[in-house]
Amino acid sequence: MNIKMEKLEKNIIKLEITVEAERFNKSLKKSSAKNSKSMNIPGFRKGKAPMNIIKKMYGENVFFEDAINFCCDDTYPEALKEHDINPLDYPKIDIIQIGEGKEFIYTASVEVAPEVKLGEYKGLEAKKVEYNVSDDEIESQLKGMQEKNARIEDKIDGTVAMGDIAIIDFKGFIEETAFEGGEGKDFELEIGSGSFIDTFEEQLVGLKAGDTKEVKVNFPEAYGREDLNGKQATFNVTVKSMKAKELPAIDDEFAKDVSEFDTLEELRNDIKNALEKSGKDREKKEFEEAVIDAACANVEMDIPEIMVKRETDVMLKDLEMKLKQQGLDLESYYQYTNNTEEKVRAFMKESAEKRVKTDLVITEIAKKEKVEASDEEMLAKAKEVAKQYGDKDIDKTADLIMKAQKQYLKIDVLNEKVIKMLVENAKVIA
Repeated sequence: MNIKMEKLEKNIIKLEITVEAERFNKSLKKSSAKNSKSMNIPGFRKGKAPMNIIKKMYGENVFFEDAINFCCDDTYPEALKEHDINPLDYPKIDIIQIGEGKEFIYTASVEVAPEVKLGEYKGLEAKKVEYNVSDDEIESQLKGMQEKNARIEDKIDGTVAMGDIAIIDFKGFIEETAFEGGEGKDFELEIGSGSFIDTFEEQLVGLKAGDTKEVKVNFPEAYGREDLNGKQATFNVTVKSMKAKELPAIDDEFAKDVSEFDTLEELRNDIKNALEKSGKDREKKEFEEAVIDAACANVEMDIPEIMVKRETDVMLKDLEMKLKQQGLDLESYYQYTNNTEEKVRAFMKESAEKRVKTDLVITEIAKKEKVEASDEEMLAKAKEVAKQYGDKDIDKTADLIMKAQKQYLKIDVLNEKVIKMLVENAKVIA
């Protein structure tokens, strides 16, 4: 078999593959064995007619279609392996020469990953933002814990106040026409939570149980539904009953009730430590992203659309999984947000392109720097994943992950090592 390779524009590789006549004849015989069984030839039992009789009746090329498929399926992978080509999609096959007793010649054009022309990737400048913990952040965490541990009691007398929970019926109208999703019964609304748009919640302050009020609000311009964006709406609201929250005092007893600590000071310190760790993790991640972005900015490449499409498919699948965890599906999401799959894909495209470019750049740097992933490093990564699963037998689970997902583990290890190298060589700017 003879193979000629030609690089065309836009990441297309064209292979001209010449297959020996003897080898193609074997594919013809295989095709004949498959198809002759179903051919009815007068004077012969089905599948018993000689090939020359079949050819006279059906034509010389009667077995060519399957023979082409058999031969290409056999020889195309060999050609890819010989030239170390990793195709992104199925090839476009064109037949150059075909015939019994002749060499079979065909071309296979296929899109491949782009050539990545790296620029400078060491000593890059990147901004590092520090996230220091303030007393206000600690207090905010404490207040959140206080809210979660509040006692809810029915409020018999008085009026709706900020912080109360109003149980309401409501129905919304745009120019006297009710709109989809604008109605609720026995809805528990915490006043001041910001759950409803505009000043809806504030307009309920001062109402008593049994009161009805016409509430006027404006939807944001970018609300997410074309029929509501920037529109003024009127809601007919009835307060059916009220509940009040009794917040516990934030003191040592509170610390004992909500944590493992005996004093409020210990709880504050624990919150501070957790916030500081979160801040450091955020600093690290954002600095890594800044360095990677700087490296990608120095690169020349033509990203194939099929790679972007596949990454968008992954992002859409991730969205579907997250919605499923919330008891929703994509169709419901599209209806609620007045979107379509096409719109969501268009919105995701820029992020998908960035992901693809980042992966290609990191892979190319790993090749240039001869970064490798050892079995020990991959096993350590597998154990990290096993711990996340919460399995008791981490070693057994890690072995299973190594067998099933070794290639993914290798990619993770290589990515981490390349990013670490980029960060260590980067220059921090304020």
